[in-house]
Amino acid sequence: MSTDHAKVHDLLGIGIGPFGLGLAALAQPLDDVDAVFLDQRDGFSWHAGMLIEGTTLQVPFLADLVTMADPTSPYSFLAWLKATGRLYPFYIRESFYPLRAEYDQYCRWVAGQLPTLRWGRRVTGVVRVSDPAGAGDDGAYLFEVTAETAHGVEKYCAKHLVLGTGTQPRLPAFLAALEAGPGGTAGPVVHTSEYLPRRDDLRAAGSVTVVGSGQSAAEVYRDLLEGCGTGPGEHRVDWVTRSPRFFPMEYTKLTLEMTSPEYTDHYVSLPIEQRDVLGREQRNLYKGISGDLIDDIYDTLYRKSALGAEVPTTLLSDTEVVAARFDPAGPGAGGPDGGGEYVLTLRHAQLGTTAEHRTRAIVAATGYAASVPAFLAPGLVNLDAHGRYAVARDYTVDDDRRIHVVNGEEHTHGVTAPDLGFGAWRNSVILANVTGREPYPIERRIAFQQFGLPDGGAVRPQAEPRPAEPRPTDNEMEAAR
Repeated sequence: MSTDHAKVHDLLGIGIGPFGLGLAALAQPLDDVDAVFLDQRDGFSWHAGMLIEGTTLQVPFLADLVTMADPTSPYSFLAWLKATGRLYPFYIRESFYPLRAEYDQYCRWVAGQLPTLRWGRRVTGVVRVSDPAGAGDDGAYLFEVTAETAHGVEKYCAKHLVLGTGTQPRLPAFLAALEAGPGGTAGPVVHTSEYLPRRDDLRAAGSVTVVGSGQSAAEVYRDLLEGCGTGPGEHRVDWVTRSPRFFPMEYTKLTLEMTSPEYTDHYVSLPIEQRDVLGREQRNLYKGISGDLIDDIYDTLYRKSALGAEVPTTLLSDTEVVAARFDPAGPGAGGPDGGGEYVLTLRHAQLGTTAEHRTRAIVAATGYAASVPAFLAPGLVNLDAHGRYAVARDYTVDDDRRIHVVNGEEHTHGVTAPDLGFGAWRNSVILANVTGREPYPIERRIAFQQFGLPDGGAVRPQAEPRPAEPRPTDNEMEAAR
């Protein structure tokens, strides 16, 4: 066991996704921050199962790891383009939206330059320990983090923690049961997070049904359309979504102002019940489908049907899968492994009617869910009535404001939580809390519109200067009062 209590880090991050990686990149040049970041994986990987050729981010390249906090950073997307000889091709391409594969390559490039990253460390415990030397804030305690590695157990001590363990693929119970059920007599049941490694198996099954909504569902459906047909080696593909229609992501400029500090202040101030309702209502703001992709799907269907050929596909909206079972006696048309089909029970919301749908394979575009890691000692973080993080406005989850959360606060902070473009702003607040200063100036007022009625309903004129707000290091940001 490796233990070094003489080494006390100012900041320890658990989980190195884009937000944790961005925090590491912003902390790297700071002389007053000794940071270390742990992740159980062997190296950086960003949604590897969905890096379908040609797919792009839904946010501009400025939403990289660092630019919105420090446009001069050597870890920006533009710096990567220059370092790899791709800056001029990107310029000539005249699109703000990088390819998903490009973004993954860029993040790997940044990760390769940061000495503070520790891969292959699976965190198994986080506890408070006394700090007789007084190295921790208030001279009271430090956080001791235990991590398992291929070479044994390591222990780390830090004054501040950042929990960036991210979200995990979510499968409805009836689909999860199917995944563990028939044992290979039909095609696979695959979450979109594992789509690319299983794509050949899905196509070979003969018929595939995509269940879910949003960008991931649309990208998988569009990709499977290329081999959709009735000839040898071709397959059928269907798409079932409970959304009332195939919603495009809302991308108007005033709507984008909802990814702002001001709207986050407003959202945090609302009662928890109201936030939960808003969270469901606002999903199309960031979980909708890009308009270009919707048009491309239509154009592909039109092209395939232009010569009068029947396209073996069905698009079903406002339709929910309410049950699923495996029928071993099903014909399994086109399947290479004998009979057997999945039978999905569908319910149409408007009509209230049900029907059965048969398929040889299923892709579940059913999203991701955040959870509180089991490695945290009881009482270490504050939880709400639903067992979720009770996240304060400054992204802390403990009374002493020393444990921060990244991308685990969608239920408290709204649409900015998963937004790549807001990650650098949140990381700027975290580093301000850690250092007691603002190493990266925090822009607190960026929106033209006003959310709610301030000052008891008296609308402040646009030209009137806004009162100065306390620094995040005071832990009293306006919306948390």
